[in-house]
Amino acid sequence: MSDIRIGINLEFVRSADMNFRKGIQAAAELGYESVEPCVSTGYDLLAIAGYYHMLSMEDDPLEVKGWLDELGLKCSALSGHSALMRPEVSVPYITAAIRYAADVGAPTVCTDEGPKPEWMDEDLAFEVMRYSLHQVLAVAERHGINVAIEPHQLYTVRQDTLLRLLSLSDSPRLKVNWDTGNIFLAGKEDPYEMLELVADRLVHVHAKDIAFEQSEAERGQVTGTAVGCACGDGAVDWPRVIAILRKHGYEGVLSVECGTVEQAKRSIAYLKSVL
Repeated sequence: MSDIRIGINLEFVRSADMNFRKGIQAAAELGYESVEPCVSTGYDLLAIAGYYHMLSMEDDPLEVKGWLDELGLKCSALSGHSALMRPEVSVPYITAAIRYAADVGAPTVCTDEGPKPEWMDEDLAFEVMRYSLHQVLAVAERHGINVAIEPHQLYTVRQDTLLRLLSLSDSPRLKVNWDTGNIFLAGKEDPYEMLELVADRLVHVHAKDIAFEQSEAERGQVTGTAVGCACGDGAVDWPRVIAILRKHGYEGVLSVECGTVEQAKRSIAYLKSVL
């Protein structure tokens, strides 16, 4: 049995108009060991109608955990992306996600710094993020949940500013969710050298591949993308990624981020062959 497990972000069923329960059933049928739900405050009309996989934190987390248990699935993390540079949004949202994660059995909430307001300079941005992190990490420590910063925006795709962000708190709950696709597509750093740099702080990994056509069109011009292509179909060097993870003793989840059910099927087959 591999020391690295394979899970999936539920974005793979968005194109199929599946609701949460159908999405987790599809993941289980494909052989995934865990899922990564995206959570919202309040209710989403399309989700209520059954066309969307978004999980409302108004729903009973223990009922949701029961659905997962029936399928033999774990919850590897919650996707709780909210702009740390906007504390009026991120603090209540991420703290709610932390409490929900504790009840549903997810050890980690993934987030990022979010788009920077145009009027905010860099020094102020980091002070605001220090405040946001202080607030949410206090809750995370009480509930035993990791807050994992993901490369996805202006500061997290650069080595110096990601390290600066991680230095804003000495909480043991401040960790990293590595996104193989975002960091490759951003093109600011060598993605494998930067992975080595933060590997000891990893608690979760987004297994996102980038199609060669997308790489040629967008690399160096964006800081991330919602989903990738099937793992093994794109530009990411997966044997190298996994070798780095194993070198640093990573024993967590590769959470696939792709756009279709067919891509999810190809991704798990490819990653199993590499592992």
